Amino acid sequence: ICTSRTYQLSSATNETNETDTRNFSRAMVRRIRAEVLLDCISQATQTPNKFKGLPLGSSAVQIADGNTSTYFLTTFGRATRATVCSCEVKMEPNLSQALHLLNGDATHNRIQQGKIVQSMLEQRKSSEEVIQQLYLKTVNRMPMAPEMEKLMAAVNEGKDPGEKQQILNDVFWALLNSKEFIFNH
Repeated sequence: ICTSRTYQLSSATNETNETDTRNFSRAMVRRIRAEVLLDCISQATQTPNKFKGLPLGSSAVQIADGNTSTYFLTTFGRATRATVCSCEVKMEPNLSQALHLLNGDATHNRIQQGKIVQSMLEQRKSSEEVIQQLYLKTVNRMPMAPEMEKLMAAVNEGKDPGEKQQILNDVFWALLNSKEFIFNH
């Protein structure tokens, strides 16, 4: 499947396929499933998940019981697994999902708990290296030159190491909330 032409299509549109939604002429952008998104956030922030009845660090995709859930999984449309139909899964993005990512504990608290930025700075990595590592952890690519310029300008506005660390944590938060991280494209 992964090596098929259809699977490898780009989600970028052109004049011949911009209105096509049925003939597989391009990949369709879609939100990552709730369980996978929670596991991605957990992995990127290096903070283990905790679910009732499962050991610390279990992944959300390992939950077999449809009644075991979290606010995050419920908000992002995890199926209750009452039937075998995949129609139970709610994949449409909505306002409560956006608000939970922006204001909830899914990203902010995990960034603070994981201490990834702090750890990299303690290893004497430059701000540029930290940004590159954050991009690789979240969107699996290096930042483009214009992105790096803007981010470095923001980091350089920090007056002391603590303020620079907070700005880098904000960069991490922004990446975890980006469409590139949340959507499969």
